[in-house]
Amino acid sequence: MTAHIKILILNWNGKHLLKPCLDSVTAIDYPNFSVMVIDNGSVDDSVKMVNENFPEVDIIELKNNFGFAGGYNRCFTQLRDEYSELVLLLNNDTEVDPDILNSFIQAKEKYGDNNVYGGKIFYKKNPEIIWYAGGNVNLKYLKISHRGIRKPDSPEYSKPMQTDYITGCCLFTSMEIMNQLNGFDKLFNMYGEDVDLCLRAKAEGINCYYWPDAKLWHHVSASFGGAFSLKKINKKIASNWRLLKKHHNHY
Repeated sequence: MTAHIKILILNWNGKHLLKPCLDSVTAIDYPNFSVMVIDNGSVDDSVKMVNENFPEVDIIELKNNFGFAGGYNRCFTQLRDEYSELVLLLNNDTEVDPDILNSFIQAKEKYGDNNVYGGKIFYKKNPEIIWYAGGNVNLKYLKISHRGIRKPDSPEYSKPMQTDYITGCCLFTSMEIMNQLNGFDKLFNMYGEDVDLCLRAKAEGINCYYWPDAKLWHHVSASFGGAFSLKKINKKIASNWRLLKKHHNHY
């Protein structure tokens, strides 16, 4: 029997991004999946748009904006007693390849169930340029980076590999692992939650794998005014210091 995959999409006032994201998700070629939007108290009629255009999509309506970790963790708490299979966490500003779920199932069959997986992510505005092809962590120098970022796609980035972390933009794993790790650390504010999760996973023998056949396109930093906004840079610096403080004993 084909494994069920629940796609979880966190949203906050992202109606115009969420629509093309859900258009791509509902066109996925995989026989056994469902979609759930976790809405962080949006006031832009996001929920109305989903209800009117995607009646098959489930919605968790939160009263406030609980951020990345808080929003997803409330979803995990709700799912803990009712769902135990595979999940794909997906940014609301992404558009996915129709074969993305089949690709992640192939990754799981190659490397095993007890892992975290991520795909090859391109810039939506430059669809042959890579945004993420694996993640590198060097806490000693406070450096967290995407492998291949802003480089053209090439055979170098088309080989599966173990990697330091999977971006929360597109993270495939099981509810068993998310429950084991108690979800995300809400003390991180928008950046670093995914790196922290993967470092904690590694400490428990759970590996991260980059799987390039799973492809998607990302409207980078749509919620923060662009890739180089000062707000984004400041949040990333603060998150990197928190990562160092929390995980320095392992590095």
